[in-house]
Amino acid sequence: MSRSPATTGAHQHCQSLEEALRRLRVHGLDQLTHWGHRLAAVLPAGGRLLAAGNGGSAAQAQHLTAELVGRYREERPAYSAIALHAETSSVTAIGNDYGFEQIFARQVAAHGRDGDVLVLLSTSGRSGNLLSAAMTARAAGVEVWALTGAAPNPLAEAADQALCIDAASTATVQEAHLVAVHLLCEAFDAALGSPASASASTATAAVRSAPRRAVASVRRAR
Repeated sequence: MSRSPATTGAHQHCQSLEEALRRLRVHGLDQLTHWGHRLAAVLPAGGRLLAAGNGGSAAQAQHLTAELVGRYREERPAYSAIALHAETSSVTAIGNDYGFEQIFARQVAAHGRDGDVLVLLSTSGRSGNLLSAAMTARAAGVEVWALTGAAPNPLAEAADQALCIDAASTATVQEAHLVAVHLLCEAFDAALGSPASASASTATAAVRSAPRRAVASVRRAR
């Protein structure tokens, strides 16, 4: 039986996602595990995670903060995590007074502290408001992680560390980002019980002394 165009499109969509997740499993798990261990040092020591994105990426960023303030699987303490785009009065006031490109940077300047982490999600890696936030964060000593589409892109270059998903469509990149968010939460929860995170002061010192610049690129075969 021949497939309808809709069924063919759905099959291709699923196949694209399967391929992206296979590449993520091969090339991205070390990066996500590393991020989980860093968060397990930063957040219990009183640090904060800030997150932002536009459109569908905003939803993914807010998903991440919800898992940290609430819980992912097992019961654990609440940790400080703020989705900057969800601060609607701040976003609209800043956008009105300073322009759209400053809606996240202004909040990073207000909330970010040395040693905190800023996670920025973008399928294109070219959003001006996220680039401004990255520059403001790095100037304040806030470590910047980017989840983006294919590298190279400006946001991956502006971040301290990046995980770049090369996929055929924006939808597939966003779907892979959601899996990456869940894997990050799994790594964070696992690291909370590890000896490396038993002492907050020791763990925080290790985080600050570790290399900050890294880009993991999950590329399609050409």
